Amino acid sequence: MTIASNLGFPSLGAARELKRATEGYWGGKISREQLLATGAELRRRHWQLQRDIGIRRIPANDFSFYDRMLDTCAMVGAVPPRYGWTGEWVDPGTYFAMARGSQGKGRDVTAMEMTKWFDTNYHYIVPELERGQRFRMASAKPANEYREAKALGIDATTVLIGPLTFLLLAKTKGGAFDRLSLLDALLPVYGDVLESLAAAGATWVQLDEPSLALDRTDAERAAYLRAYKYLASRAGKLQLLVATYFAGLADNLKTAVALPVQGLHVDLVRAPEQLDPLLAAWPKGRVLSAGVIDGRNVWRADLAKQAALVERAAAKVGKDRLWVAPSCSLLHTPFDLDLETKLDAELKSWLAFAKQKLQEVVALAKSDQKAIESSSRAAKSRRASTRINNAAVQRRAGSVTEKDSVRSAPFAVRRKTQLDLPPYPTTTIGSFPQTTEVRAARRKLNDNQLSAEDYDRFIEAQVAKTIKLQEEIGLDVLVHGEFERNDMVEYFGEQLAGFAFTEHGWVQSYGTRYVKPPIIFGDVSRPSAMTVRWSKYAQSLTQRPVKGMLTGPVTILQWSFVRDDQPRAETAKQIALAIRDEVVDLEAAGIRVIQIDEPALREGLPLRRADWSDYLKWAVDAFRLSTAGVRDGTQIHTHMCYSEFNDVLRVIERMDADVISIENARSGSELLQGFEHYKYPNEIGPGVYDIHSPRVPSTAEITGALKSMTRVLDGAQIWVNPDCGLKTRGWDETLAALKNMVAAANDMRRQTQGVKRETSSKRRQTADVERERS
Repeated sequence: MTIASNLGFPSLGAARELKRATEGYWGGKISREQLLATGAELRRRHWQLQRDIGIRRIPANDFSFYDRMLDTCAMVGAVPPRYGWTGEWVDPGTYFAMARGSQGKGRDVTAMEMTKWFDTNYHYIVPELERGQRFRMASAKPANEYREAKALGIDATTVLIGPLTFLLLAKTKGGAFDRLSLLDALLPVYGDVLESLAAAGATWVQLDEPSLALDRTDAERAAYLRAYKYLASRAGKLQLLVATYFAGLADNLKTAVALPVQGLHVDLVRAPEQLDPLLAAWPKGRVLSAGVIDGRNVWRADLAKQAALVERAAAKVGKDRLWVAPSCSLLHTPFDLDLETKLDAELKSWLAFAKQKLQEVVALAKSDQKAIESSSRAAKSRRASTRINNAAVQRRAGSVTEKDSVRSAPFAVRRKTQLDLPPYPTTTIGSFPQTTEVRAARRKLNDNQLSAEDYDRFIEAQVAKTIKLQEEIGLDVLVHGEFERNDMVEYFGEQLAGFAFTEHGWVQSYGTRYVKPPIIFGDVSRPSAMTVRWSKYAQSLTQRPVKGMLTGPVTILQWSFVRDDQPRAETAKQIALAIRDEVVDLEAAGIRVIQIDEPALREGLPLRRADWSDYLKWAVDAFRLSTAGVRDGTQIHTHMCYSEFNDVLRVIERMDADVISIENARSGSELLQGFEHYKYPNEIGPGVYDIHSPRVPSTAEITGALKSMTRVLDGAQIWVNPDCGLKTRGWDETLAALKNMVAAANDMRRQTQGVKRETSSKRRQTADVERERS
């Protein structure tokens, strides 16, 4: 009989209980025991929910208080020395210090780096490994959580991040070296974990190896074979399933089927074309876990179409060796569509969240014809709906030419007509603290407990306060603070045609930061101005320039649940035209600096390099289309964060932004290494401190960061700003950090008198040479 399986379930809880408990623990409002009890209760509920739906292979150890890569660091004892950990097991204090940093009580340590999990908007904690790194089992979490499930009568599949993916996603400290040189030291710890699970009575262990679906070298493929030969020798009676997802196996297929394991999971949503070559090479007796339900989007599956894949697989491997599953962990989808009481019936009939996706898995496993027919009716309804198509939007997008994406003059000419600022100009990325008071006012507005007029007066007061504080601190380019915004994507989606919204569609971005991605269901347009009112008001309060703040088309695309019935490039173009209209309106309102954030541009890269060129062409074109409608004197900024940007530095230049601010501090200034051999021609603000940590950097620390920048950048290029927006921080730490940042900029000005804010001809000539070489 075909088995219904799941790879992972959202940890947060239906009412975001995990977020509240974790932040309560950080704030000293609840005890460690209360936090752990909340986690145990959520696991119990989620396991029972999956069992009640009919899932037979239910995951354990997919739950995390912060991040599963961080959990793996704890499991193998990969704790950087700066945290001073000496205990037997990694304790919550050390665990959360690794995630967030820690300051106070004689301790001042920075957080570990955070970056995007493959091509998702989820951020993971990046392991830090040294040459000769020692590992040891330092967390009993996998076996403990298996025992919890077993006590409920559930023989759960314990989920681990695989050893190769763990190493390949890690960063080296103390100089570059081959991370796989640590494999022999790491594998015995994984062996110890497997033995602990076997002793607890486990039968199946899922080892997540999404890195096996990426471009791999022969040496890396050989390492996979060697690693799993060793793990098989330590597994005893445990059965091992290697899970790949987010892309097809392609040239790694031969390696995958040669692994000495009892099961293999493949993503047949992202790469359905891999099924036939996989079945042709399938080893007799092995379990195939077929990922046929999309774990990355919210659209209801066409079960008849997916049933055809399941039937082909069953004909080859046998029903008793076939598991039906989501394509990947359901971490990336909201919890339960049943919680959405305000979505209209038609749109809701097209959707499925985590709970509903598991129901789809069960329907396919059971070949439930009633459910399959219902799915077909929903798919037909969606295709025929008139609300999806807007002829005017399609005509406008179809008439776009290359000229529409080119500004009237090159950067060197534009710069002479733009702002006259001192060296090392200071600014922030956009948002200021969203306090309890701000969130409460928005909630009252939504609950009709506060009138729109009173809410506007409240926001005006917040903006006025923030403008005054920025002037007092001495920032050169100000922002209005974004107090009226719930989220940098949701806020815009609420004002664009073609978008729908949820009340409870939360997904994890990182740690306790959750977002509600909009749902793009139809053609996109901008019915009216979205941000002009608040930018214009903020500018009226000061003589200093205030930035207009927008989210770019690629980021809105990436951080939404995107329609799957047309190419993503076409949807990006429609969004770009809507943002272009807003940019032009901001300029007409007197805003001379406009920032269009594109933190998701790098994360959207296809996982295989062969597919990069096409994506980068339409993604950069979309950004340029959104910005090219302004005059030369309007300075266009963009912002990027928490991805590996050194891969795409030359692409960033093609975006032709006048200024780019980019995350740098949290990654230990690794971004700067890319500029040692590549002379970026425009202006740039590498972040000088990490905003995802509560610690306050000293003036000396920030000055040191700026001096490091001058070794690879012209001082005339450098802007001074934090890594990212300040929405998640408190006011006290924010003001203290910004005062130190401005003081550091003033230190640099005193030390480098004579630097002018203009493009040096030498830098431009060097950049031209670099471009010719590339």
